Amino acid sequence: MWADLKPIGRDAGSGGYRRYAWTQADQDCRAWFKAQSESRGLTYELDRNGNQWAWQGDPLAGDAVVTGSHLDSVPLGGAFDGPLGVVSSFAALDELRHRGVEFAKPLAITNFGDEEGARFGLACVGSRLAAGQLTAAKAHELRDADGVSLPQAMEDAGYDPSAIGPDPERLARIGAFVELHVEQGRALDVTGDPVGIASAIWPHGRWRFDFHGEANHAGTTRLEDRRDPMLTYAETVVAARREARLAGALATFAKVSVEPNGVNAIPSLVRGWLDSRAADQDTLDRVIAGIEQAARENAARSGIDLRITRESFTPVVEFEHALRDELAKLLREDHGDVPVLGTGAGHDAGILSASVPTAMLFVRNPTGISHSPAEYAAEDDCVAGVIALADVLEGLACT
Repeated sequence: MWADLKPIGRDAGSGGYRRYAWTQADQDCRAWFKAQSESRGLTYELDRNGNQWAWQGDPLAGDAVVTGSHLDSVPLGGAFDGPLGVVSSFAALDELRHRGVEFAKPLAITNFGDEEGARFGLACVGSRLAAGQLTAAKAHELRDADGVSLPQAMEDAGYDPSAIGPDPERLARIGAFVELHVEQGRALDVTGDPVGIASAIWPHGRWRFDFHGEANHAGTTRLEDRRDPMLTYAETVVAARREARLAGALATFAKVSVEPNGVNAIPSLVRGWLDSRAADQDTLDRVIAGIEQAARENAARSGIDLRITRESFTPVVEFEHALRDELAKLLREDHGDVPVLGTGAGHDAGILSASVPTAMLFVRNPTGISHSPAEYAAEDDCVAGVIALADVLEGLACT
C-alpha cells in the first residue's frame, strides 16, 4: 500500500507532497482508496460531502465502529500525516481477518476530504460539513488562491456539490470512531513507547490579519513618508512569538500574501495568517488578545489600517473518557500501560467528537517533525500501531 501511494503528488525536488483537495493528486489518492476497498470485497460509498467509506458489514445496521483518517496534505507535507491512519486501517482489517474473528458490528474505514485545508484555508472541511460545523452556505464561499470555489472544484473533479451539508443520519449510525495518526511531537520518543492514546486536542484557530498601507516607489519615497504595511506585519510576527513564549502556548505566522508584490514597490497590502494553539481556552484568549493589541498599536503608530478576521476556531476537545479508558484496557494485556497524551494538532476525530464517541491512537515519531518531508515513523512502530488498532477494533466490533 505504501509503495502505491508513494509517488502520488510527490515533489521530486523536496520529496514532500502536494495532495490538495479536489486536484489530480487527490483524485489519484481517492482512486487508490476505492481500489483498496474493492479488493477486499468491502462496500464502497461516497457521501454527500465527498468523504469516502469502505464497509465491512451492513452500512445501515447502526452502532458501527469506524476508523480511518485523511489522504490530503499540507504544501510539501510528509508521507505519514493522514495516510498512516488510512493505510493502518486497511492493514488492521487484514489482521482481523487473519485472526478469523467474527464481526458483531459493522466496521468502516473512511477517508475524510480536505482535512488539512491547504487549498481553501479551512481545515477538516469534510468532517465539519458532515457534523454540521460548516454550513453549505459557508462552504460555497470558500475560494482557493486562484478564486476557484469549493463547489466548482468538486464539480471540476467530477463530483456533485449540490448535496453538501450536515449528514446526521450517517453519523447517527456510528457507535465509535477511532483515528490512528503519526504523533506530531516527540512525547512517545521521550517515553520510549511505540504507541500512545490521545487525551485531548488543544483549542486552536486561524486568524487573518490584513495590513493596508500605501503603495509607492521603493527607490524614491523617503522612509519618513512611507505607510509600509510590511513593517507592521513584521512587528506583529515578533509580537506573536513573544506572547506565545510568555504564555507557554504556540503562535505562528506561516502564510503571507503581498500586493502588489514587486521588488521595487512598497506594498499596499500585506495579508498574514496566524495559527495559534494553547493547552486551555483562557491561555489562548490571552495570547490572541496580546497579539491583536500589539498589531493595532503598531498599525496606529505607522498609519496602517488593520482588519483582523477569525477564519476558523476549534475549542478544546476532551475525547470521551469511557472510550479512552476502554482503549487503554484493550491494549494493556499485550502492550502494557499505554501513555495518554494531549496534542496541539487538530484532527477529524476532534471535529466528530461533538457528534459521536471518538478516540485516537498515536504512533511514535522519533524526530517530532511533521508537516515536512522529514516526517517519519519507523516500520516497526508502524506495525505496532497496526496491531494496536486491530486489538482495539477487535475489542469494539468483534465477538
